[in-house]
Amino acid sequence: MPDRRKTTVDIRELVLQMRQSDTDRAVQRATGMHRQTVKRYRSWAAAQGLLTAAPLPALAELQQLVEATLGEPQPPQNTSSVEPHRATVQQLRQEGVEMTAILQRLRERGYRGSYSAVRRFVHSLAPAAQPEVMVRVERRPGEEGQVDFGYAGLLRDPATGQLRRAWAFVMVLAWSRHQYVEFVFDQKIATWLLCHRHALEFFGGAPERIVPDNLKAAVVRACFDDPLVQQTYRECAEHYGFLIAPCRVATPQHKGKVEQGGVHFVKRNFLGGRQPTLIAQANQDVRVWCNTTAGLRTHGTTKEQPVVRFEATERARLKPLPPAPYDLAVWKEVTVSNDGHITFENAYYSVPLRFKQGDKLRVRGGAQTVNISTLDHQWATTHDRAEHAGERLTHPAHLPPEKVAGLLVSREGCQASAADIGPATSQVVAELLADRVVDRLHTARRLLGLRERYGDVRLEAACAKAVQFAEPAYATIKRILVSGLDAAPTPAGAVPAPPARTFARSAAELVGHLFGSGVHLPGAAGKEAPGWN
Repeated sequence: MPDRRKTTVDIRELVLQMRQSDTDRAVQRATGMHRQTVKRYRSWAAAQGLLTAAPLPALAELQQLVEATLGEPQPPQNTSSVEPHRATVQQLRQEGVEMTAILQRLRERGYRGSYSAVRRFVHSLAPAAQPEVMVRVERRPGEEGQVDFGYAGLLRDPATGQLRRAWAFVMVLAWSRHQYVEFVFDQKIATWLLCHRHALEFFGGAPERIVPDNLKAAVVRACFDDPLVQQTYRECAEHYGFLIAPCRVATPQHKGKVEQGGVHFVKRNFLGGRQPTLIAQANQDVRVWCNTTAGLRTHGTTKEQPVVRFEATERARLKPLPPAPYDLAVWKEVTVSNDGHITFENAYYSVPLRFKQGDKLRVRGGAQTVNISTLDHQWATTHDRAEHAGERLTHPAHLPPEKVAGLLVSREGCQASAADIGPATSQVVAELLADRVVDRLHTARRLLGLRERYGDVRLEAACAKAVQFAEPAYATIKRILVSGLDAAPTPAGAVPAPPARTFARSAAELVGHLFGSGVHLPGAAGKEAPGWN
């Protein structure tokens, strides 16, 4: 016995197609029936008055009418025009691709059938499940935007040329359903905020509030009654003037417009069956898609085109953007290390001495500066932002006083300080720094440090005596000062010590044995070496 419900449904679809189109060829493309069969059923439907604007009869009445007047229990069953693409359709449905995107992918493969044929074929594969009953909440124009991240598959990184896991950031305006999409390689707070900036610039304004998911980049502790919002996200919200309204934990339906009409729609339609491309190309293509395919479709709920609805009403209701974009700042809790520095974004910044190893501080890293404060927001210090990873930025005031001199000493500084004391001190320091083998910078610094105890006059006198007797050594000068000899007159008849010179043996002593006895070596102070001819 034939399935009368299935027969009646097929007939109703056939009659509806005939009502929508005056040509048998169009009905043939939509149903897959032979044109002569379509022509025969059109004549029958016209004779029964089924092609007028009047409502179609009930299912049972229509079934009886078919059997009584046409003499056939059901229309001839034809093979679907989608059948040759069964494997492709099954694969796309397993990936969650929606039927409109399936039609587009099939047409790229040469398919010329209709959407109705695809829909019937998909339903024959797996009938749609009964949807859960939900209460829909609509918003006023400009009242709410919903944001979410969704996995977007693999995209190519232009820096390496390799495929990487990518995510789709989606912001949907709740009233118009107009949306912004951007593909990224991570879900860091900096990426999250930059996507917000791009989305608000795309819309030309900000909604009254934004509903994010409870992802870590947005909400530190997922608590609906008192959400501890990331400080950086809070600053961004204050800058653009929107409120943050995180949805409850494990209730994504509270932002269903971005869940179903945003992230899932992007996956099923734009990404469905798409081959991996460079991420920049994907972002360029998806902007066009937002304003055309997604923006100009007739939305299933509003029955209007999102872009038209947005431009006509919602754009004017958005809050104007501030003159300057938000200066991306990242907040982070850090720990003071044993060297008096904290680590932020792989660079090192000094903190005042009052902070000890293990203390917790809070860092606000902006584009140009890094501000460090206590956990209760008491300012501690500010640094310029490091230009590269591994850079160490230290304020001299943050160093122990006894360490400053040693860390800040330089050859030029030592020479300048010695010149201020006097010519003898300058000569001694110059000889110390001129050593070609041993670095005497530390010794020169210690020598100049004697001025703090003995004064410039005594240090200059001690250096003068050391130079006079050719003993410009730190130990000698310090001994002169400790003994008080810097003030004693030079003894009458005292002969300064000769200049220090390197001890050298004569050439004959060095190489004479190589030539045997009697060899005379030139330059050997007139001495004869036996055997030299």
